[in-house]
Amino acid sequence: MRILILGGTGAMGVHLVDLLSKTQDKVFVTSRSERDSYENITYIQGNANQDEFIAKLMQKKWDAIIDFMVYSTESFKNRVELLLKATSQYIFISSARVYAETNPVITESSPKLLHVSKDEEYLSTDEYALTKARQEDILKISVEKNYTIIRPYITYSERRLQLGVLEKEDWLYRASRGRTIVFSEDMIDKRTTLTYGLDVSFAIFKIIGKQEALGNEFHVTNNQSVTWRYVLNVYKKVIENHTNKKTKILLQNKESFFKHHDAKYQALYDRFYNRCFDNSKISKLVDTREFIEVEKGLQNCLQEFFKNPHYIKINWRKEAVKDRATGEFASLLEIKKLKDIARYLKYRFF
Repeated sequence: MRILILGGTGAMGVHLVDLLSKTQDKVFVTSRSERDSYENITYIQGNANQDEFIAKLMQKKWDAIIDFMVYSTESFKNRVELLLKATSQYIFISSARVYAETNPVITESSPKLLHVSKDEEYLSTDEYALTKARQEDILKISVEKNYTIIRPYITYSERRLQLGVLEKEDWLYRASRGRTIVFSEDMIDKRTTLTYGLDVSFAIFKIIGKQEALGNEFHVTNNQSVTWRYVLNVYKKVIENHTNKKTKILLQNKESFFKHHDAKYQALYDRFYNRCFDNSKISKLVDTREFIEVEKGLQNCLQEFFKNPHYIKINWRKEAVKDRATGEFASLLEIKKLKDIARYLKYRFF
């Protein structure tokens, strides 16, 4: 097959590309940066958010397009027909964050926030969960029915390790330097579902070319749900083994927590919910029992990360607010830019 992957260099995309490299398929992957092609994998440098770039790619016929891109709703509306007509199967990577609060378990037909929320201020935004739901609706009313909607939930990897709404730059950076992890008391005992990026990619890999997947939607999540307290304890064991120091934790109420974490809708309309999923639908195509168990997967990824740690960008204003709450101080030698030093000092002391 001729397969096109849009934005295939993230936590899930890299695993999918690796799986496809072991096939006879011809695989083309868009990337904003220049990358070396190899074997049956060809990288196409360009920005898949640009209409001209996409229009040129859509002049060719693809057996499958896997779309990892994040679009605005308007941008997606303008290109969806182009994407659908250029392929036999368009795989749209959505998100299980689209769902409203559902107990005890979420199925693919559970109500979405977009359709049941009464929060007019929230609904007026294009927040991620609303964006993905709106784009799913656009797909469903399209003339072409050759789409497959995939809804992963929280996906972790050796490069991405989340704790509630916090990325590794927000919590692991602090913990690895002996400072206190600042977390939410409203979140810590909520149940969540975490899935290793390779397992999600394997499920996508198995769905490519499946006739029964067309016009359909699937969760791709682990069978196991755990609390964030459980996740934190898994992380603690690895961190303490790595640093030989006891990991400290401060739990805050909503008001204090939102002072240094401004993505409140992600917390209010997702992480403050229990998120447990019924996987019976995807299990007809992929054996989710083979997905790696949460504790083992998180341990492996964190241990691998510590072999070559890399943080994208530290927000020193947020770090200052957290240090003010914990009574701690970051070494100014950690902070590379003068403007970040000034920002840290301002919010830490004044």
